[in-house]
This record gives sequence, C-alpha cells and structure tokens, in this order.
Amino acid sequence: MMLSEPVTSLKGVGSKVAERLQKLGITQVQDLLFHLPLRYQDRTRLLPLGSLRTHQECLVEGTVKLSQIKFGRRRSLLCYIEDGTGSLVLRFFHFSKVQQQQLSQGVRVRCFGEVRSGPSSLEMVHPEYQIIADGSIASVDVDLTPVYPTTEGIHQIGFRKLISQALVYLDDEQTLPELLPDSARLHEAAHYSLVEALKFVHKPPPEVDVQLLLERRHPTQRRLAFEELLAQQLSMRKLRARTQQHQAPILKGDGQHRQALLNHLPFPLTGAQQRVINEILTDISQTIPMQRLVQGDVGSGKTVVAAMAVLEAVSAGYQAVMMAPTELLAEQHYQTFKTWLDPLGIQLGWCAGKQTASERRKVLTELSEGTIQVAVGTHALFQDEVVFNNLGLVVIDEQHRFGVHQRLALRDKGRHADSFPHQLVMTATPIPRTLAMTAYADLNVSVIDELPPGRSPVTTVVIPNTRRNDIVQRVHVACQEKRQVYWVCTLIEESEHLQCQAAEDAATELQQALPDCRIALVHGRMKSVQKEQVMQAFKEGNIDLLVATTVIEVGVDVPNASLMVIENAERLGLAQLHQLRGRVGRGSVQSHCVLMYRAPLSENGQSRLSCMRDTNDGFEIAQRDLELRGPGELLGTRQTGLPQFRVANVMEDQDLINIMPQAADKFLAEAPENNDALIARWFGHKIDFGHV
Repeated sequence: MMLSEPVTSLKGVGSKVAERLQKLGITQVQDLLFHLPLRYQDRTRLLPLGSLRTHQECLVEGTVKLSQIKFGRRRSLLCYIEDGTGSLVLRFFHFSKVQQQQLSQGVRVRCFGEVRSGPSSLEMVHPEYQIIADGSIASVDVDLTPVYPTTEGIHQIGFRKLISQALVYLDDEQTLPELLPDSARLHEAAHYSLVEALKFVHKPPPEVDVQLLLERRHPTQRRLAFEELLAQQLSMRKLRARTQQHQAPILKGDGQHRQALLNHLPFPLTGAQQRVINEILTDISQTIPMQRLVQGDVGSGKTVVAAMAVLEAVSAGYQAVMMAPTELLAEQHYQTFKTWLDPLGIQLGWCAGKQTASERRKVLTELSEGTIQVAVGTHALFQDEVVFNNLGLVVIDEQHRFGVHQRLALRDKGRHADSFPHQLVMTATPIPRTLAMTAYADLNVSVIDELPPGRSPVTTVVIPNTRRNDIVQRVHVACQEKRQVYWVCTLIEESEHLQCQAAEDAATELQQALPDCRIALVHGRMKSVQKEQVMQAFKEGNIDLLVATTVIEVGVDVPNASLMVIENAERLGLAQLHQLRGRVGRGSVQSHCVLMYRAPLSENGQSRLSCMRDTNDGFEIAQRDLELRGPGELLGTRQTGLPQFRVANVMEDQDLINIMPQAADKFLAEAPENNDALIARWFGHKIDFGHV
C-alpha cells in the first residue's frame, strides 16, 4: 500500500467525506499522518469524584442518584452521580426522551468532559458518556487521546479511526523512508526517526509529560518541525535556483539621471541609503535576475532608493514599474516620482483599477510601444492585457500585502524568451530576522537602518476616550501654534461605509468644537481627485486638522504635521499603528502621537499599546507583533502563497530556524537525490515551481 494513495482508499471515506477532508488540505493517506493533534485528553485513568478541580478535563465514573428536569431560563436535564468519594452533576441542555430513560436512578455511567463550577456543586456540561452494564468492568484507553483540528461533518471519533488506518502503513518502514542523512540532523531532536516521531505524536503513552506536548516542545514534535523547516528552506532554495537559471537584462546606465536627481533633492542621502543603492546597482548590472528585499523603518527613505534603481533601468534603455497595494499609496508614489522625474524628461504612466476605458487604452498602448518609461500603479498592472515593451525592473512596495504568486506574475510580464526583469521588493513593516529567513529565503535582504538627520523621535501617550475633551483642547493648541494635526478614525471590524461615516461624524463634531480651525476629511470612498486635492491642501498648509480613516497609513509626507490622534487604537495591530505614527515626526519639530482607547482594554490590547508607548523601533515592534499575532497575520500569509506550516512555529522554533541554512548545506552535499522527495513530502503541490 502506498501513502500517496487517495484518502478514498481508506475504509469509511466516500466522496462526501473526501470533499470535507480536502478543506483541511488532506487528499492522500500521507496527509493524514502529517495532520497533527491540537491537544490531548487523558482517558487512561479514572479519577475519583472527590478529587476533581474546576477546568480539569477528565474521565470519571459514578452511579446516578437522582435525575430530574430543571425548568429555568433554559430547560435542562440534571443527573447527580456519586462514587463513594464525592459527587458531580451532569447537565444537558439538549436531551431526548431516550437519554432521560438511559440516565435513570441506579445506572452506572462513565463520563468524559471538563469540570466546571455549577450553581451548587461541580458539574460537567454535555459530557461524552457511556452506560456501564451491571457487574461489568469497562477498560480505559492505553494511550492519550488526540484531539485533531477538524471540519464540519467529521467528528473526532471518525477522525481518529481514519488516522489509525493511516498509522498501519507505518508498520512497514519502507512506506515512509528516512530522507535525512545523519550529518544534516543538527539538533538533538532530529535523532528520532520520522516514523518513531509520527507514531508517538498520534498515540503518546500515558506516562509522557503532557505539558511538553501541549507546548509543542516534545522532542518528537521538534523532530517533525526540524524536517518541515528543512523542507521549506530547500523549497525556497529551489525557487531561487530556478530564478537564477533565467537571464536578466544588464541595467547599467551612465549615472547621469541619478546624479541629476541627487542634485535636485533638498536633502543628502544617508549612509544606509547609499549602501543599499550600491547593493541594488551591483545586482542589476548582472545577467541573473535580482531578487532583493529592502526593509526600512517608517520614514527611512525607501522611495528615493527605489527611484535610483528605476533611473538606472531607464538610462540603460529599459522600462521600470513601481507597484503599490492601495490606490492612495500608488498615487502618492506617482506624485513623488512625477516631481522627481518630470524635470529629467522621463515619461511616466499611471495604471489603476478606477481608470476610464479610454484612459486605460491610452496607457496600455503607450506601455506596449515603450513611450511610457516608468509605470506606477496598483495590482491593475498584473492584468493580462497589460503588455510592456521591454520591462527591465519591477519594484513592489509593501510586499506582504501581495502574494508570492502575484509578485511572480508581474515579473512574468517582462519575460522575453528566457529573460526576466530584476525585482526589488520593499517593506516598511520590518520583518523579524527568523521570519525573513523562512518567508523570504528566496530573496537577498537589505536593511535601511538609519533615519534621515533632523528627525525627532515621536513621543507616544495612551489615553482613555473619557478624556476626549482634553485631547480636543490639545489639538486646538497645536493648531493655534500653526502645527498641523491628523485625527485618525478606525472602525476595523465594520464595513468601509461605516468607517467613512465615523470619520464624517468625527469631522463634524470637531468642527463644532473648534470653529476657528480649518478642518478637512479624507476617506476611502472619496474619488481619487478629491482625495488628492485634500492631501495637497494639507501638504501646502491650507488645512490645520485632517480627519482621516486608515487610508493615510503609508506614504504621506507632511513635515509640519506634528500631532496625531488615533481613535480606538486598541482595534489596530502594532504594524498598522507604527505605520500611522510614522506620518508625524517627519520634520525637525518635536512630534506626538495620542493613542485613544475605549475601556476596558484586553490584555492583548494593553500589550500592544504599551509596546507603542515604549519604543519607536520598527524591528522591535515587529518582533512583538510576531509574538502577539503570529506569522500568518504579520506577513498576510493568508494570501502570500507561502506554505502554511503544519508543525513548525516561527515563534517557538527560532533555534531550529537559525540552523536551517547549515542543515540545508549538509543535506544538499550528502543527499541531493532526496531533495525533491523531502519537499514533496511536506508541501506536496503547494509550491508551483513551474511558474517561478
């Protein structure tokens, strides 16, 4: 029997069950083996009723002393059981006539469930139960009982039966061969065999340290995490090797455009910006496609770094494209590039979803003819009808908002025979090192770790919204002193419509409270032209207070804005709060950010807001964000096309991640023939190497 057989080869799996299993990513027998328990229940021993504590999940047995229906706010069936050491109440809100008869006085019953504190004594609500026949002795389980992540229509008992069938395959050592050579097992956990580890996690013996298992720190779990991380590292290397087989145009201009822009800029570049520009120029002068990620904290000057790369491409006779995730951010890049590139006589084009048909036709024609040298836009640039004349460089801003596949789709736009454009990916959401090592192992990473001179750090205060009037007064004082202010309204869970409504209400309320201030509003439902006009007026100092939704999260640069108030700050993630705060403190004036929250604050909300108060360092904030929210959220993995880990955890397995480059080197030196099998074992068809 082969592990690659479809799950329908197992007993009890018809087309309906197979369809449900597919929702969990389970299509082959092997997928069941790698679908690991979330937690474990101990049904290996019976606990005396007199020893029970609340929140304990346990197996108990007793005789029913009384069974009655209680009428209250909700009708319930109460069964009082005793075992000579103590008593317990079983409570059922949903019950049938049959159950009532089964659980009658004098019956012996065995139950499993969570012990809770009831109105008069300890109780179990809707426990699993079985009736024990008089005089018989029912056996207990030999192993701990696994609880699996499941889906609607497949219950735990059914799931365990399927896993048990899959585990039988492991009795033949050849079905799941060991692919790791001894030298690549750089961690003591990796000295278990894969088969041993799988059998153990699905059926742990009762004497195991359950806490270790629950925390996913048991050596057998770590053995699986080790192999999964290694497979992921190898898949990223394979991805990278594929891209390096392709040719790329050599982008080496005469440097005149770059020099002209430097002369035109009102500020000198920082050492970090110059270093990163040199790394990029070295990459794009090669015949291998550049794959570089530039990380820079809010306000570190990534746009000018991108502009230098774009100018090099143009002066070498190629087109360049700059893509951003939102129309507002793309528009801001467009305006900035226009200011910088128009004086140099470079043709700029704009491509976004909201263009009219005739505007779009014109842009498409000019792109394919090569009249437009630099295109700026949103993911509208991905669409099939967009054809470039000779695309040499692709710049993607805020990479985590796009999927890996979208990134590669845009790169395919510049494909000529076997030649691909160079790729520069930028993010202002700093990514902790361990996460970058796993998520972006196919990219070289540059960090702009220096802020332009003269920037003063922003001081942050956390204030409850009961002190709203004090904050409004503070805004008034700032406006009187000719400082400009942002007031950000967040209603994250609600619809965009409600969010805009909240911003409109806030603007009206603030205008009544501050009649002598010039107040304007910007939100996502406004037309692009309106938004642009408001932003321009704010930039030119004709508006004192800008009320906005989170559309101003990135890219807005108004040096005179020195105060930001964020309403309902507890609703936002750290990365977004940090992005928003980065809109102030862009000049030499001391700037402030007020995080206004609605009590009571959850523990998580409290951690986030104190982290914002304590530090301005984007990398430290990213590390905290990773701890609080996990990698899927931080990278937007829901859409990145990155493989979701089944066992490994980017936060808890950092020690394993750190040794992965070394483990991969050893593996490829000693067992290169096992490379594809190892990747397929863990990620199957989830990574499409054909298009990368």
